[in-house]
Formats: sequence, structure tokens, C-alpha cells
Amino acid sequence: MSELTELTAVQLVDGYRKGEFSPEEVTRAALERAERVQPDVNAFVRLLADDALARARASADRWRRGEPMGLLDGVPVTVKDILLLRGHPTLRGSKTVSERGRWGEDAPSVARLREHGAVFLGKTTTPEFGWKGVTDSPLSGVTRNPYDVSRTAGGSSGGSAAAVALGAGPLSLGTDGGGSVRIPAAFCGIFALKPTYGRVPLYPASAFGTLAHVGPMTRDAADAALMLDVIGAPDARDWSALGPAGGSFVDTLDGGVRGLRVAYSASLGGQVAVAPAVASAVRRAVERLAGLGAHVTEADPDFTDPVEAFHTLWFSGAARVTQQLGPDRRALLDPGLREVCGRGARYSALEYLAATDVRMALGRRMGLFHTTYDVLVTPTLPLTAFAAGVEVPGRSGLRRWTGWTPFTYPFNLTQQPAATVPVGLDGDGLPAGLQIIAARHRDDLVLRTAHALYEAGAAGVAPPAAPVSRRTAGRGTGGDAGAGDGPGRLRPAGS
Repeated sequence: MSELTELTAVQLVDGYRKGEFSPEEVTRAALERAERVQPDVNAFVRLLADDALARARASADRWRRGEPMGLLDGVPVTVKDILLLRGHPTLRGSKTVSERGRWGEDAPSVARLREHGAVFLGKTTTPEFGWKGVTDSPLSGVTRNPYDVSRTAGGSSGGSAAAVALGAGPLSLGTDGGGSVRIPAAFCGIFALKPTYGRVPLYPASAFGTLAHVGPMTRDAADAALMLDVIGAPDARDWSALGPAGGSFVDTLDGGVRGLRVAYSASLGGQVAVAPAVASAVRRAVERLAGLGAHVTEADPDFTDPVEAFHTLWFSGAARVTQQLGPDRRALLDPGLREVCGRGARYSALEYLAATDVRMALGRRMGLFHTTYDVLVTPTLPLTAFAAGVEVPGRSGLRRWTGWTPFTYPFNLTQQPAATVPVGLDGDGLPAGLQIIAARHRDDLVLRTAHALYEAGAAGVAPPAAPVSRRTAGRGTGGDAGAGDGPGRLRPAGS
């Protein structure tokens, strides 16, 4: 059963087709894995075991009849607790959100997965309203890194990244407003794609506006392409959604990189200090791209750090999402979020528009850059995972999470597709990520480049053996994983 948790979605669908195993077997294995790792990593806010097994049994019946209902029939999926999942509360990491309600609607991406027969295992952890690049909240506590649970899983889709890394479902839905699928994927050694804005519809609309993307978090690029074929369909509830994709993203994977024009920027023109182990891992992967026939040039996109413009837009969004809270409920917020909201509420409309001007100028610059280069490659992050439970690395002198994510948030401003690919481990056994960026609407190039690295053996890292560390050595990993509100514990589906 444990081997089933190591298979990709592509392999699972192939196995179902051949009758080698059933969706019910796979779902039981994934649920068992989730329950086993939860006390150490705290990836879930709730597991949906009864619902998942019922959907798995229905899927097994369809496969036995040779009538699967879609591309992901019977594949276990987890959903970040920012996105609506019909029949279950979406608490968004906040004690200010009540569980009471009808909860009768799926988010567009969730609806598409449901239509294709996916099996929903549970909801994954998020910082409050997805506001920062690590995953901890007053509601669910700290989410930890599968490779070393004394370290952070990153965020804001940290629960999703940890779940995929540990075999609790091969696919997860995350959201990304400044790096929130790419940051935790890089820290946890998995693949994640932030698609072109609007490729995956979003409803309800994010308070962070057109910075916020929905994207797949997976074992590899092939799984992400398959998932994007499902979730990248229009939805009438999102007024800014793109029209239908021009074809299947899976069908574009095998084009290779021969002749592709690759710009490699190791530090955004010297603006970012990158840890030597990360820099070396990324450079090795870039050299492999050259060996596969890509035309690699060391070139920087030549923009100054747009962090102040990003802060104006991001903090204003945070202020907006909490605007209706009274003093008693506001006191329940993460203290860091309260601080950010206070700053965001003080921006004027003119300051917001000035930030939008910076954004438009950056978008124009990157549009012109991609007339010369097909893809830009950078490190995903300048470091590997640091201590859990804090927003910034210790002794870094940084104030906010944006201080250590300079490679990710600029490409939310520009709405470009960007993915992170695991390309090695540092001396502490922690994953390092490489980022691939392409022009808007060229998600196919990002996926194709990443897939070439996987096919060449230059991407992917060994999965974590077990979610324990020096911090927890000798400590039991028991505990009730079926109830309770504390960190590392799960709310039952009916609570």
C-alpha cells in the first residue's frame, strides 16, 4: 500500500486503466499516509475520509466498466483551505471565519476537478488569508518541512507542498499571490506552477486582486500539465478568466528544449545574494539545459526591485480582506497580519495607482525581454528552508517575508507563468529550487522546459524518508490525528 503513495497522477491513471490497482486502494493508502504524517508536519486542517472513500468507490466502479468520467478519475487531490470545497468549511486559516454556513459551492478549479472524478482527501493549511510566505496561523498552528520538521514548509500553500512531498495525494491545488505555490514547493522538493493570470479561474475573487493565481502543486511537470488541462477551463463566475486553452498542455511536453532561447539570471544583476549550495544546484541544471540543446545566455531582465509597489498592492489587499472586522474579531488575527493591514489601510488611491504604474512598466519590460528570450531561469529562492514558526530567517535583519523572496513576487506583478523545479539538496539535506518564467500565455514553454529537466534526470529530489528531525529525535509521533484544533491535529470532516 505504501508504494501507491509514491506514484504520480499519470502513473495512477495508467494503473487504473490496466486494472493493476483501484482508486479505493490508492485513496486508503493516501489517507493512511496523511494521518501518519500529520502529527509531525501539520499539513491538514481537516481530512475528508468518508467522502473520499465514497468518491473512490464510485470511481472504481467506473473504471471496472471502462467508463472513467474524466482525466483524473480516482486520483487523490488536496485543496488549500483558501479555495471553496462544496460541503465543507473554508476557514482561510483564520479564527475570524465561522464554520457555520451552507458551504454549497465549489471554487472553479475544484469544480473542474470534481467533474473529472478527482477524489478530495482534505483541506490543507494556510497562513491567515494566505498573507505571508510561511505557513502558520492562529487557527491551525505551524506547518513544518517534511525534510526537517524544525524548518518551515514555506507558504502560503505550505500544507499542500508538505502533503504532496510526503505522499498524501500526488496533486494539490494552491494559490499564489507573491510566490505562494513556488515558495513552499521549492522548500519541500516538489514541482509547482503559477500559470498565466486568468488561465485558472478564481472565485470568489481574491482581495489581492490580479496578483492572485491558482496553480497545481505536483510531483513533476507531467502531472502539472495534466492537472492544468483540467483546471484551466473557463468559468463564468470569474470575469477576468481567459478563454479556452489552444490545446492540451500534456501534448506540448515532449517538444524538448533544443533551440530554445534561455536567459539565465543567477542574481537579478547582482541584486540578490544567493546561498552557494542553491546557486550551484541551479547552475548545474542550467548547464544540463545547454547540454540538451538550449541556447543559454547569462542575461538579466534589468529591473530594480519592485518591492515597494508590491507592498502597496499586497498590504492594501490585506486591509481590504479584514476591513469589516470589529475590534473583538480583529484581536484574533495574526499580529503580523494586523500590522500589515494597518499599513495597507493608510495608502491613498494615488499611491495605489502609482504602484500600478510600476507594475505596468515592469510588465512592458518583461514583454520586450521575452521577444529575445523564450524563458528566463533563476533560482526560485536564494536560500533553503529556515526555522519553522517565524516569518523571516533568524539574524537576517529582514522585517517581512518579501525580503527573502525577491525572485518570486515580481512575476505576480507581471502575471507571467512561472514554475519551480527541485534541482538538488544542500548540505543539510534541504531542497533547492530552480524557477522557469515565460511570457504571458506561454505556460506551455514553462512546462516543456521543466519536463525536459525531469526527463534528463536533472530535476527531482529523493523524497523525505520520514517527517522527523534532530528536533524530534526520540519523540513519539503518536496522538489523535482525527480530532482537535491544536497544531498537528485534524478537525473531523463533520465538525
